[in-house]
Amino acid sequence: MSRDEQLKERWEQLVNILSTRFADGDTLDLDAIIYLIGVQELGQFHKKFKKDEKVNLMHIAICRLLEPYGYYEFDFFDVDGWPHYKVKELLPVLKAGEQSVLMKTAIVEYFLEKGLIK
Repeated sequence: MSRDEQLKERWEQLVNILSTRFADGDTLDLDAIIYLIGVQELGQFHKKFKKDEKVNLMHIAICRLLEPYGYYEFDFFDVDGWPHYKVKELLPVLKAGEQSVLMKTAIVEYFLEKGLIK
């Protein structure tokens, strides 16, 4: 199986699992999954988030997802328990499709690491 086929299969498996658990079967999109990862990384599961906090959660997720690729490095937790990252290397300019593939690959790797998918 090619790498692209494997990514597609794992992505579909992941979307199905997360959609069932968090969206009553409605299909979650990429942004929704990134948001869920941000909540997971923050660890404040029962808090109701404001709009700006939701944006920050997505930023946390993106930093965490791209950390293994050398783009970000965890720096510290602030007094409210929010993780902060520093930029190690600027992201290359990517087309929309390339961005999507990078994020899906990083998300699949994240959930492989967490043991949610195989």
